[in-house]
Amino acid sequence: MKFKLSKGFTLVELLIVIALLGAIATIVIAAINPIEQANKARDAKYTADASQMISAIERFYASNSQFPWQVVAPTTYDSADTEFPFVNASDSNVGLCGTSCTAATLGPLVTSDELKNEFLSRDFITQAASSDITKKLWIGKGSGSSSSVYACFTPLSKSARDTAINNSKVVDMTVDFTPAGIPTYTTTNCTAASSAGWKDRTCGICIPQ
Repeated sequence: MKFKLSKGFTLVELLIVIALLGAIATIVIAAINPIEQANKARDAKYTADASQMISAIERFYASNSQFPWQVVAPTTYDSADTEFPFVNASDSNVGLCGTSCTAATLGPLVTSDELKNEFLSRDFITQAASSDITKKLWIGKGSGSSSSVYACFTPLSKSARDTAINNSKVVDMTVDFTPAGIPTYTTTNCTAASSAGWKDRTCGICIPQ
């Protein structure tokens, strides 16, 4: 009688395979970088929201010959198209919502159907009182009809920061948000994606660039 011997893996071979699989998994995770991917998705969302806000404000002006802040606060922002210093998008003067920012106190951008009620669920509305500046979307405009409406925020992804640095489109929010609603681009404290300015949220980007 002949006996057939079946050979299995030795303990050493199993350990080698496990080590190789672990190394491959580490390389794949490093290449994908899930945190960076999540930050990119968040930045893309804020970019889309910023673009929608700007478009809604400009459409409102085209239909009414007034910006939302001129309708909400006519004594502060007269018909001479005065500047609109940067404020968070939750501010009632921006026109998205009233002082309490609920469905019962909708601003002119929503009541005119330029924006949908769903915008009230955005982070920069629901978490407007947060001290975390990454939860804010700033809206501003310089004086004069030729000045653009700007929307600015702090990006979280390294790729967005690097792009802003390479294009010289970085805004130091602690300095540039005090004058008129026109961003001044700088690289002060923001010369690298890991610079202190990005970490303490004082650096940001604006749309349009």
